[in-house]
Amino acid sequence: MVKLQAWVVALFRERVATEKQSPGDLLLFRARRGGPLRESHFVRDHFKPLLKSAELPAIRLYDLRRTAATMSLIAGVSPKVVSEQLGHASVAFTLDVYSHVLPHMQDAAAEKVQAFLIEAAPE
Repeated sequence: MVKLQAWVVALFRERVATEKQSPGDLLLFRARRGGPLRESHFVRDHFKPLLKSAELPAIRLYDLRRTAATMSLIAGVSPKVVSEQLGHASVAFTLDVYSHVLPHMQDAAAEKVQAFLIEAAPE
């Protein structure tokens, strides 16, 4: 499960109120006819043109999932939380896959321990 940011939840609530539907019946992202999006159509009609107009490399829609996970880890989100969001069976798997983004965390960890030891040291 992914916890949504407050602004996304507010947008969803606004949409529910405007369309007078129960949250379970409302699709935030939907096709023109109101039904669920087809991934292949979305990629062809929206995602690929958006990448091109932004002069970004051609990537798979799935790559956004990896980008979100990488950004979360770099931002300091607990690997346990990221693992749960991705639906991985274990944190170990998440750490194996995303270990390339964690080296900076070694420096941060050393600094935190140093700060703790300095604060805890008797004067």
